[in-house]
Amino acid sequence: MFKRLFKVFDCSYSDLGRLTKIADQIDALSEEMSKLSDEELQNKTNEFKERLAKGETLDDILVEAFAVVREASKRVTGMYPFYVQLLGAIAIHEGNIAEMKTGEGKTLVSVMPAYLNALTGKGVHIVTVNEYLAQRDSEWMGVIFKFLGLTVGLNLRELSPDEKREAYNSDILYSTNSELGFDYLRDNMALYAAQRVQRPLNFAIVDEVDSILIDEARTPLIISGQPAKTANLYIAADLFAKSLKRDIDFTYDEKTKATMLTMEGIKKAEQRFNIDNLYDLEHSELVHYIDNALKANYSMQKDVDYVVQDDQVIIVDPFTGRLMRGRQYSEGLHQALEAKEGVTIKEETKIVATITFQNYFRMYKKLAGMTGTAKTEEEEFRNIYNMKVIEISTNKPVIRIDAPDKVYLTKEAKFKAIVKEIKERYNKGQPVLVGTIAIETSELLSKMLTREKIPHEVLNAKNHAREAEIIAHAGEKGSVTIATNMAGRGTDIKLGEGVKELGGLCVIGTERHESRRIDNQLRGRSGRQGDPGYSQFFISLEDDLMVRFGSDRMKSMLSTIGLAPDEAIESKMLSKSIESAQKRVEGNNFDMRKQLLQYDNVMGRQREIIYEKRNKILDQESIHDEVINIISTTIEGIVNNEMLKEELSEEEKKKNIINN
Repeated sequence: MFKRLFKVFDCSYSDLGRLTKIADQIDALSEEMSKLSDEELQNKTNEFKERLAKGETLDDILVEAFAVVREASKRVTGMYPFYVQLLGAIAIHEGNIAEMKTGEGKTLVSVMPAYLNALTGKGVHIVTVNEYLAQRDSEWMGVIFKFLGLTVGLNLRELSPDEKREAYNSDILYSTNSELGFDYLRDNMALYAAQRVQRPLNFAIVDEVDSILIDEARTPLIISGQPAKTANLYIAADLFAKSLKRDIDFTYDEKTKATMLTMEGIKKAEQRFNIDNLYDLEHSELVHYIDNALKANYSMQKDVDYVVQDDQVIIVDPFTGRLMRGRQYSEGLHQALEAKEGVTIKEETKIVATITFQNYFRMYKKLAGMTGTAKTEEEEFRNIYNMKVIEISTNKPVIRIDAPDKVYLTKEAKFKAIVKEIKERYNKGQPVLVGTIAIETSELLSKMLTREKIPHEVLNAKNHAREAEIIAHAGEKGSVTIATNMAGRGTDIKLGEGVKELGGLCVIGTERHESRRIDNQLRGRSGRQGDPGYSQFFISLEDDLMVRFGSDRMKSMLSTIGLAPDEAIESKMLSKSIESAQKRVEGNNFDMRKQLLQYDNVMGRQREIIYEKRNKILDQESIHDEVINIISTTIEGIVNNEMLKEELSEEEKKKNIINN
């Protein structure tokens, strides 16, 4: 009964009914399209453009255009979009998010709405989370667009401005979210109109939309200028921070990861730096250095939050597990980490231009997306981006077994159990994918498996170059792959011969992520397209999420019932408690993103006004009239302002106007 009531109030169900009627019309044209010759099918593109020019809308030609793409795909790639893929494609065209499970062919789904919207000549951007996927998809799907007479561009970081401009002028552009944002900022720093590469932002289809618009929403894109002059106190602050003792000289909050000096710590700082009052205004810069040094040493972990390579600190994306080369923590935190790790300390830079992904993507005339996990964040998508989440059913039923979590008292017991589980499945030939949150964990497990003489591959940010090769073999008989969240998105693990009979791919999670979506992404690597599969998470009460969100009561309860360190418990109550902790973290993160957006909206409005004025000047052949207009407006404002001051004499007013 409750499910029926839910369906009544959940808008995605009513939307799905409407989308089904349109999909039926597309499906009905299958036979008619199959009878067309290649030339007749290709000529449809010009026919659609002519119909649009005569006043028809994209919705008017949607059914026929999607049917054309469907037939073209079959002829060029051998892939014929399923009925459920048509539903996803219509949802995307309407500016919504199509939630489709792993292996349901989201890459192919995007081709239909991209083709339709590109017919206007205003361009469509297909956005992916990394350059590997952008390049792969542009080559893989690009042949369909080219067959139908459209141009395809690929936007990579190393391209010259001329190459970028050519790519942006294509009908379809594949790009990463970061490169689009940086190109926008660079365009608005250009000295001449001819140096700009982007054209007006028309329609973006964002793949893994939750990763880009939710997980990375708080990450601002920043273009830095000349180094700001700062006192070189990083090393001194770092040495001081390393000399402190937790709970005596400083406090550390497990939940917020915040550090703070105690009274004892403040006294030590005053003695160390030979000052009377640490919190005197003249020492505010020193306080800033000490705060960063504390955070770098006690809140942030090497091989979890960042890695050290080639004499530099490189940030690790907490959601994708990938290295974020070229990015730095702001406000001097990056320099504090460099001091901590003993690498060359770069000078702080000053911000020249910045924008968040939230504000960048909201500038598109139409925005849509696709992912396997968005329903948990539906409220945020609706409130901030005005997009609905439409759940699309799978082409074949999901038969993967999602076993309940196994909960252990200690990390040591958990890892021993994981190795034992891997060994058992390896011995019978079943492929295993082990998902870890941190690089550190993947390397620890690798050492443990090596001791057990179990051959395996490790996929993390340190060896991302072999990503495609490792993933290609991850579903083969007897393979064991340890991977960070890198293997959780955009990858399709195909099963090798004889693997289905062994139960399919086994996915083991080494701990719960703070976001349920990331856990679901990992599970989704197994059981694609009706294949068998198995997934289970192994958790300890010493895991970061459990420590931060109050597992003390749970730990004492488990000890009371006599649970031995190497024993596990499987309980619905525990699973609900873990999910409740995840929901709290998600709620906190949503509030932070909402607050950031409110701040950024103020800057965003200012940015729009300045950039609009700047572009107007750049686009004019002569700025003479514009300059005269600015001068006269400024003078008029000064005069009006002074003349309204009734307390001043006429002479004083005139004097003030001249001085201004």
